[in-house]
Amino acid sequence: MAAGGSGGGGGRGRRRARKRPLSEINVTPLVDVMLVLLIIFMVSAPLITVGVPVELPKTEASAVEVNDKPVSVSIKDDGSIYVGESEVSWEQLPVRVGEEAGENAREKQIFIRADGRAPYQAVARVMARLSATGFTKLNLITDTAEAAGA
Repeated sequence: MAAGGSGGGGGRGRRRARKRPLSEINVTPLVDVMLVLLIIFMVSAPLITVGVPVELPKTEASAVEVNDKPVSVSIKDDGSIYVGESEVSWEQLPVRVGEEAGENAREKQIFIRADGRAPYQAVARVMARLSATGFTKLNLITDTAEAAGA
């Protein structure tokens, strides 16, 4: 009786003191990581596009499939020409496009981004110059028109 009475239910006390395994997942760190990733992508997504600001004309054309990174030629509303983000002269246009395209330059897709207010003559001249120097895969880039606006 002395052994049982002094413990006061010692066996039960030890079981209660032992911690049970955690059976639920703590999602707080997961949510924190996902929010940080969301913010990073929201901030970096606009920076991925080409840096020359042009207002593209609206069309109902479908998207073009791209296998590799194309060369971007931009024409601003004042007629100035850019390859990537650097301005180029009319004479240097084919040379700079060839440098930007790298090897197999003639097979590379060229994206022509012309401001909607750019003169048609400037766009046509750039396309004709690139076509005459051997670039055959020329694509005009536009914004898609909204269904309500069409």
